[in-house]
Amino acid sequence: MKIYFGFTVAGDRSTVETARRIVLLLEEIGHEVLTRHLVSDNAWAADRQITPQQVYLRDMAWLEQCDLFLAEVSGSSFGLGFEAGYLLGATKKRVILFYRVELKEKISLLITGNTHPNCTLVPYSSTSEVETFINITLPRHAAKVVVSSGDCIIVQ
Repeated sequence: MKIYFGFTVAGDRSTVETARRIVLLLEEIGHEVLTRHLVSDNAWAADRQITPQQVYLRDMAWLEQCDLFLAEVSGSSFGLGFEAGYLLGATKKRVILFYRVELKEKISLLITGNTHPNCTLVPYSSTSEVETFINITLPRHAAKVVVSSGDCIIVQ
């Protein structure tokens, strides 16, 4: 699958090691991570090499291409909120949001209170819990939505 992995570029990046582990695990099990650059140490500087409009167009194209959206949202980010909200409001794509339990009070209630049927919240206390979700639970949540003649067909 093509996965858009969301992670803050300008916000709190204290969970970057978990984010890196998520990207590595996804790639190890054969997924293409369109946004792997977000977990690099130079992500902020790299995004400033192009215009804000180019970032927007690039990221919107990736959101359209992706089969699944995963994000580590502990660092609270307007961009992540936009991306998740766009996908949940305008598409039938699945959204999975990871966040550290101890940082819950710093995360928007629109994230932690999300009850949209295509959104799965994954609070975690350790990276091993995230690894377990990706290895065991993710396959059940990763149904690909295919649009054919205006009808949504779920393909597993």
